[in-house]
Amino acid sequence: MSDGLWLVVGLGNPGPDYAGNRHNVGQMVLDELARRAGETFSARAIGGARAATAEARLGMLPGGVPGPRVVLAKPSTYMNVSGGPVAGLAQYYGVDADHVVVVHDEIDIPFADLRLKTGGGEGGHNGLRDITKALGTKDYVRVRVGVGRPPGRMEAADYVLRDFAAAERKELPWLIDAAADATELVVTQGLEKAQLTVHTKNA
Repeated sequence: MSDGLWLVVGLGNPGPDYAGNRHNVGQMVLDELARRAGETFSARAIGGARAATAEARLGMLPGGVPGPRVVLAKPSTYMNVSGGPVAGLAQYYGVDADHVVVVHDEIDIPFADLRLKTGGGEGGHNGLRDITKALGTKDYVRVRVGVGRPPGRMEAADYVLRDFAAAERKELPWLIDAAADATELVVTQGLEKAQLTVHTKNA
């Protein structure tokens, strides 16, 4: 899985008011991946896609060889219209859906757990739904970062647009690091091997 360019996308909403929200954990993970690669994001539009991007090599292959080439992207649109930037970048760089990785929050997974999959439903996640529509397929890779279910009768939409709780913020650096590790595993070892590693840790 070392050949071919990958597009790795972190979902979220733009602007400082949303930066600490649960819904923005995907973009937090992308910031960590860029930091590891020693790259910074550029806000210039590429191929008409509204996104901040950085080109890098991600992870390491056996023998200490730098990992595959990737485009890291944080859409600068709101979450529910993420599809346009993702599809635009995929088309511009010639990246097929099976080499698109989307990192996103997932309320159906307990906080601090991770799950990897390709295809399947969007679970009510409007960002994923828009990406599926824009790409014309569900067959892209998802790094699903667990943020847990809303308490009591709180609406899911309100819950994900709130910042992480104080207790969660203590674990958040570990979660972001683990999600970045999982993303690197996907692009360096392939989805199945990455699933074996990540899902065993979270079992």
